Amino acid sequence: MKLGLRVAGITISLMAATAQADCPDYTTYAQSPKGNPSSGPLRLPYMRPDPACRTFNSTSVEKVILDMKSRLKDPDIARLFENTFPNTLDTTVKYYNERENLAFIITGDITAQWLRDTGNQFSHYHTLLSVDVDLANLVKAVINNEARYVSQYPYCGAFQPPPESGLGPSVNDWALDVLVNPPVDNQTVFECKYEIDSLCGFIKLSSSYYEATKDASMMNAEWLAAIDQIFRVIDEQSQASFDADWNFISYYNWTGLAGSLAGAVNNGGNGEPKGYTGMVGTHHRPSDDLSTFAFLTPANAMLSVQLTNLATILDHAGVAPNVSSQAKHWSKTIEQAVWEHTVVDGIFAYETNGLGSRYVMDDANVPSLLSLPYLGFLDMDHPDYVKTKKMLMSRGNPYYAKGRSFSGIGGPHIDIWNPWPMSQVSNIFGTNDDEEILSSLYTIVNNTGGLGLIHESINIYNISDYTRPWFAWANSYFSEMLLDLAQRKPHLIFKDNKSYTPGQ
Repeated sequence: MKLGLRVAGITISLMAATAQADCPDYTTYAQSPKGNPSSGPLRLPYMRPDPACRTFNSTSVEKVILDMKSRLKDPDIARLFENTFPNTLDTTVKYYNERENLAFIITGDITAQWLRDTGNQFSHYHTLLSVDVDLANLVKAVINNEARYVSQYPYCGAFQPPPESGLGPSVNDWALDVLVNPPVDNQTVFECKYEIDSLCGFIKLSSSYYEATKDASMMNAEWLAAIDQIFRVIDEQSQASFDADWNFISYYNWTGLAGSLAGAVNNGGNGEPKGYTGMVGTHHRPSDDLSTFAFLTPANAMLSVQLTNLATILDHAGVAPNVSSQAKHWSKTIEQAVWEHTVVDGIFAYETNGLGSRYVMDDANVPSLLSLPYLGFLDMDHPDYVKTKKMLMSRGNPYYAKGRSFSGIGGPHIDIWNPWPMSQVSNIFGTNDDEEILSSLYTIVNNTGGLGLIHESINIYNISDYTRPWFAWANSYFSEMLLDLAQRKPHLIFKDNKSYTPGQ
């Protein structure tokens, strides 16, 4: 069931309906406690918007909330799940038209659709898509809209609303005075930072949808065109900076002019040079920060996994066998290259350049080295991951920081003393140790600034100082982790030891 108006089979943009309800801006709404507090010691507020102000409603999602609340033994964790699990649907469906098969999903407090964020914002609803037709149709519309973006601008990761929505484009101050080649239209593109994990996010959402619904109609001409463009990027960005005759190879460059918010980028906007490894280069990280070296290990790990998933759904649907073959080839090539070029003495490098240089660190944003088990690239018990993880959650990682109350991995996107709760979520996905899981879980739960939502980053010197009051991806990732624990570690969070899977 959806909230909104239906006229002649059209689901109207919910903006009109919510405007009638005089709904507050959720960025402002999320910065002060609302509703009755939880009965736990943290007394966390109820932060869901009024039902009339929610941007999409799903009865199956409401059932999961009730199921989890009845079984979670800590009322503060129950309140966090109640706030975070529906946050994407409650607040970020900016436009949806079922007949046009188009949906525009914002990240939270930024009015743009990021391919990476959207793929992760819907990840925790995966098991519901087979039982909730309305929710599945929304996800299908998201995929169709993204296919239009990717087929036209495969190097870009964040986009403006579709023209059918009637929503005007936003001005992105960070994109002003930035020259991009190939050139883009800022009426369509919000930001054209090339991040290979953005394309992985599109494949991830597509694979999740098909796996749950077996609906091959998603694989229309626009979607196949988008997939073709992804392989074009893979081919172009796997090449070395110089060919055999020392001709410089550049298919994409992003030049932040001196004095712009983005800052200047060396080598004419091409960044650091790279050699050939079999991996795929990327210009920016999942945090939207510039890469130091082109070959981002966790992004390539994710790409390898998602290409295997792409081949699986194509084979099952009997669609585009030549594309499936490409996907299998590249998946294997990239996987082998990751193991060959990024691991030294059992430690994964975050970035390498194929010329002997390596950067040993990690960034909180997924894909990260810490999230390799979550990505499906390896098992959490793999000795190289275990050794790498120990280093990442210590002073050995330049972007790990620890205060009296909060600790974790951050990144240069904010600063070195603002770790991200997202890193503690990834840490939980990467361990089976009960004590470690509970330590990370309560590091998150005890540090929401009393607001009952998951923020982008937290200052270790002042835990009431955080960034982004409304960050839908972080909320989704946290609730996805609780659902993971509900399956593999129910005794840690439930009143009983019975596992739980939504939609089953």
